[in-house]
Amino acid sequence: MSNVFIIGGAGNIGRYLCQYLAQHGHVARPLHRRPEQAETLRALGAEPVQGDLLHLDVNALTTLIQGSDAVVFTAGAGGKGGEAMTNAIDGEGLEKAVKAAQRAGVQRFLLVSAFPEAARGKALSETFETYMRVKKAADVTLAASALAWVIVRPGTLTDDPGSGQVQAGLAIPYGNIPREDVAKFLAALIDQPAVNRVIIELTSGTTPIAHAVAAFA
Repeated sequence: MSNVFIIGGAGNIGRYLCQYLAQHGHVARPLHRRPEQAETLRALGAEPVQGDLLHLDVNALTTLIQGSDAVVFTAGAGGKGGEAMTNAIDGEGLEKAVKAAQRAGVQRFLLVSAFPEAARGKALSETFETYMRVKKAADVTLAASALAWVIVRPGTLTDDPGSGQVQAGLAIPYGNIPREDVAKFLAALIDQPAVNRVIIELTSGTTPIAHAVAAFA
C-alpha cells in the first residue's frame, strides 16, 4: 500500500486517479482548493487535503506532503488565466512541488506533462506556445532532480470512457487518449516502483495498461 499525494487531485484526471488508487488499496490524498470539493473526493475513497498550490509556499507544501510515498502532479492551468496562470501553476507550481517532495523525503514523483505534437495541425495561440514552453521547462526541472521520477506525456485528452488499452513508448505517433485511461496508467505506475527516470508518451492503443506499464519495469 502506498500513500499518494495528488497535486491537481480535484481535476478530471485527479478524481479518476483517486478512485483507482483507493480500489487497489492505496491511500489517495488529493490536494483541493475549494471546501465543497472534499465531499466528492471522499466519496471516491480519498482522504482530501485542502490547500491552494498558488498560495502555499514550499515549507507549507512540504508539511502537507510529509509521510507520502509518492507525489503525482497533474495540476494545470488548462489555458485559463493566460500566461501568468500557466507560469504560476504548470511552471512555478511544479518547481515548488519538486522542492517540497525532496524536503519531505519523498522519493517517487510522477508528472503529467504534454505530448510534443499537442494540437498538431491546428492554429496555435501565443498562450498555447507559452503552455508548451512551460511544460517542457517543468519536465527539465523534474528530470534534473534526484527524485525517482516518471514523466507521462499523454496525447490530446478526451472525455470518452476509458478502454483500458493504450500505446505507450519512448516515442510514438501522436493521438488522443481519454483522461480515464491516463489516470489508470498513473495508478498502474504506482504499482510498479521499478519504473523510474523515464519519459513515456501515451495515447489510446491496443495494449492493456498493466502490460504497457510492466514493459518499462
